[in-house]
Amino acid sequence: MSVMTIDDFQAKIEYDPELDLFRGEILGLNGGADFYGKNPKELRAEFKKSLEVFLAVCREQGIEPRRHFSGKFNLRISPELHEKLAITAQVEGKSINAIAQEALQKRVAP
Repeated sequence: MSVMTIDDFQAKIEYDPELDLFRGEILGLNGGADFYGKNPKELRAEFKKSLEVFLAVCREQGIEPRRHFSGKFNLRISPELHEKLAITAQVEGKSINAIAQEALQKRVAP
């Protein structure tokens, strides 16, 4: 899987063998928006078109285009990992939340 970016919007790009085309799905939206292309140039052009249509519909209907994220989510881990995390947090004088945020930030950083 690859990611394509246009105007601070990201799309997941995958190959669809049944259609013999690349398919893009714009991520983080309040609805679905996808597009297809034979090559990167065509895919990028279709991404722009799909995004423009999606944003226009959102404006017409008074909908926020981006999905809202609260900043909270539940994470289930093993009791053993939980214990290690708690001990690491105590040793470093931090909260479990701070340690988890640091690890997650490293994972998603460009």
